[in-house]
Amino acid sequence: MLVLSRKESQRIRLGDSIVITIVKISGDKVRVGIDAPSNVLVLRDELETRAAAPPSTPGVAAAQTPALRHSA
Repeated sequence: MLVLSRKESQRIRLGDSIVITIVKISGDKVRVGIDAPSNVLVLRDELETRAAAPPSTPGVAAAQTPALRHSA
């Protein structure tokens, strides 16, 4: 795993078509913007993991996680 330190407004490029921008840092939270082609699936890992896990309460369905797609 590559770990990078970034400040607000700084960017990270992944290949030729994906750019990650640090939008805002506030306390222990970081807002991240992702600019990617519309065919690239962007998922929040913690929601994907929870959706795949069995429900904790009988009769309650696991949360469905909609895929976030970049709008061109």
